[in-house]
Amino acid sequence: MEIFKQADKLIDLALAEDVGPGDITTDNLVDAKAPGHGEIIAKQDLVIAGLDIAKRVFQRLDEGIVFDASFQDGQFVTGGSRLVTIAGRLAALLTAERTALNFLQRLSGIARQVREYVSQLKGAPAKLLDTRKTTPGWRVLEKYAVRIGGGTNHRMGLYDAVLIKDNHIAAAGGIAEAVVRIKDKVPAAVTIEVETTTLEEVRQALDAGAHIIMLDNMDLNQIKAAVDLVSGRAQLEVSGGVTRDQLTALAATGIDLISSGALTHSACAVDLSMKIAAE
Repeated sequence: MEIFKQADKLIDLALAEDVGPGDITTDNLVDAKAPGHGEIIAKQDLVIAGLDIAKRVFQRLDEGIVFDASFQDGQFVTGGSRLVTIAGRLAALLTAERTALNFLQRLSGIARQVREYVSQLKGAPAKLLDTRKTTPGWRVLEKYAVRIGGGTNHRMGLYDAVLIKDNHIAAAGGIAEAVVRIKDKVPAAVTIEVETTTLEEVRQALDAGAHIIMLDNMDLNQIKAAVDLVSGRAQLEVSGGVTRDQLTALAATGIDLISSGALTHSACAVDLSMKIAAE
């Protein structure tokens, strides 16, 4: 799976960063073959994400590790719950602890934030989308956490969907020109989205045949007018400074998609701890 391929690269990088030439504390205190066990505890309410990735961190240092998770990714966990019990070489547990928790805390923080955002949609058909505002190198993992939290991934990168933004429009000489040029060069199955800031630009994007029209930083009255104008002939996406408190009102306009970079760039890591002991 792509997520594990990317995770393994990041795990190797993170362990190299943390361990360097060796764990000078553990290596000089603990017998390399001594057995140990541990448990990871949730210190607050959260939505868990990244259990398999945390497991892979420990496996990097001890292939025989026994990693017994009490929950599955996507489940809500109350503070004080034991997430995982782990058994293996004591030295491996001690050395891998922080790296494993870093992955688990970051991804669970995103999943929790997304779940909180989705709850504000109150059953409305609008989908909550992420953006490309992700930690460099972590995109596959962070977008996985968005899905775990109940959100929907926007394009993964610059390669899998067309998004004609304001600078592209300026470079092409206008919305119609940009869409025509793109349609002439990409496969018909590729989604074409156009960023707009006014109702006139919405009209131009609709006439040009855009599949999705992004309403960038428009107020509620403009959004409602755009919904009436488009009348289902293209999907409409609201973007630009979207906060959790705005979601209910935005969804009530009849919009199709709501994107928020805050799902990833502003998510706080959750609080976890790991207790380790020798057998």
